[in-house]
Amino acid sequence: MSTQAVTGKDPKVAAVDMKFEVVVIPVSDVDRSKEFYGRLGWRLDADFVNGENFRVMQFTPPGSGCSIIFGKNVTAAAPGSAQGMYLVVPDIEAARSELVAHGVNASEVFHDGGGVNSGTDQPYLFGRLRVGGPDPDHRSYRSFVSFSDPDGNGWLLQEVKERLAGRGGPIDVAALAQLLHETAEHHGTFEKAAPPHNWWDWYAAYMDARERGRTSDEASAAAGRYMAEVKHVVVSPA
Repeated sequence: MSTQAVTGKDPKVAAVDMKFEVVVIPVSDVDRSKEFYGRLGWRLDADFVNGENFRVMQFTPPGSGCSIIFGKNVTAAAPGSAQGMYLVVPDIEAARSELVAHGVNASEVFHDGGGVNSGTDQPYLFGRLRVGGPDPDHRSYRSFVSFSDPDGNGWLLQEVKERLAGRGGPIDVAALAQLLHETAEHHGTFEKAAPPHNWWDWYAAYMDARERGRTSDEASAAAGRYMAEVKHVVVSPA
């Protein structure tokens, strides 16, 4: 969410990776919340029930390394009290249109007040003044959309087209190697039937689909469609 680069490394800061992966959302009706987040197209990872007094559910937004959890007896927080949760998107207008298409009551796109932070609007990253429309200069980190789930838990979309230096996540080398190995194996089947093509195009589409939670078979199909529709590499029927 930051808009200002900070450089330098404190030698006292721990070097062990600490990956922020779960946010607990307090809700009053688990099934209603399941319907809402499922309608957004978020991936359902788990729905675990243990008797009448415990239920936990996990959803993950598309492309996100962090998930949400809600359920019964998983938090003492009041339903609707989670506020200021940010979803970073590359295209704020497209993301808002998708929310509206899914029946979400999303705000219009807004941006900050150019250094003026006081106002009467709902608070967000830049204070309590929301100016209608996207950032005039289309700068990253400056355009927003807000929406809430049925309990009032508050979300914001934030447009980031280009990240500040050093803000990318670390690469898990072992996991990447495993995914590359898997991709190579599945690409072999496509390669035998396809005309000459750039292997990296198929790899990219397959790996993107896997990162979005698709199965290996679904990712292979997605990569095949990408090659046919975007790269015009079409596999003839056997």
